Amino acid sequence: MAREADPAWLRKVEQLAQRADELAAQMNEPGVASNGALFARLAREHGQLEKTARPYRDYVAIGRQLDEAHAILDDPADDADLRTIAEHEIDTLEARRAQLIRTLQEKLVTGDEAAIGSIIVEVRAGTGGDEAALFASELVNMYTAFAARHGFKTEVLSLSPSDLGGVKEAILNVTGEGVYLHFRFEGGGHRVQRVPKTEAQGRIHTSAATVAVLPEPQDVQVDIDWDKDVIEHVSAAGGPGGQNVNKVASAIKLEHLATGITVSMRDERSQHKNRARARRVLMSRVYEHLVTQQQSRLASERKSMVGTGDRSDRIRTYNYPQNRVTDHRINRDVFDLPRVLAGDLDEFLQELNDRELKMRLESL
Repeated sequence: MAREADPAWLRKVEQLAQRADELAAQMNEPGVASNGALFARLAREHGQLEKTARPYRDYVAIGRQLDEAHAILDDPADDADLRTIAEHEIDTLEARRAQLIRTLQEKLVTGDEAAIGSIIVEVRAGTGGDEAALFASELVNMYTAFAARHGFKTEVLSLSPSDLGGVKEAILNVTGEGVYLHFRFEGGGHRVQRVPKTEAQGRIHTSAATVAVLPEPQDVQVDIDWDKDVIEHVSAAGGPGGQNVNKVASAIKLEHLATGITVSMRDERSQHKNRARARRVLMSRVYEHLVTQQQSRLASERKSMVGTGDRSDRIRTYNYPQNRVTDHRINRDVFDLPRVLAGDLDEFLQELNDRELKMRLESL
């Protein structure tokens, strides 16, 4: 009996592993090794790809071992004891294969997000006045505890308290390996249903808070391969300045292909000096462009994530009378509200991760 066939999406993982091998070969070339900027860019890409390539190589090796074990098991001429050993080995290898498939699925669809090691968590009181501020404070404590459970470090960057001990707004920085993957589903509207301490009639009130989870802007890396990423135009400078400026091809125009940014430099008589100046200006303009893009993206993510802060906007409801927390995205109820508020979000996280993984794999 042959082993189970490889899933179709694994072809994409194979291509990533091949790219990692190509980069490793490039980095060993003398011309690349002597180019510090190029080598650093290739090394960063290679390091990211290797996180997927390593488990893929393990997967391929286990596939070969399974083929050998199945060949022994399917050959009636082989010794009975040897076939028994092969049968047990198949069980062990299949279990390991299943683990690696799950790992590769996650690496394939969350590779960039898994590399995010620093996030900004913004919690703001929404509709509900003082009660909403008290709820926002509980969410801050919940996320601080959740971060501690998973070994992440939390720093309070900003805190605006309310009059009754709640929080109008809190901004946290949470850092650690894989931190974004743990927090990425918390962004949105959170709703609480309970009887406030100030409610004399015992009526249940509904209040809200909003949460935004954003990757922390890092120093933007501008790596330009001047041979591949930029088109260089050389021409005579023209204009005043004497015979040399008019006739020698010293003017430089650089065009950055990815952004369309262009820089022209013709002030110097030396082509070399004009090129050096043009590259400095182009580098700065590309950097500014990337920073602006990053800031616009974060602003857009924040706006789409938090909604209006109204009670009707919610991803999760915390119902005190029923001791229930409901995640509306997965229709999941947990009847242990104190445990959830103490930072145990793992039941929600697991199901949300599974749902996201399934959706992304289907879209490949």
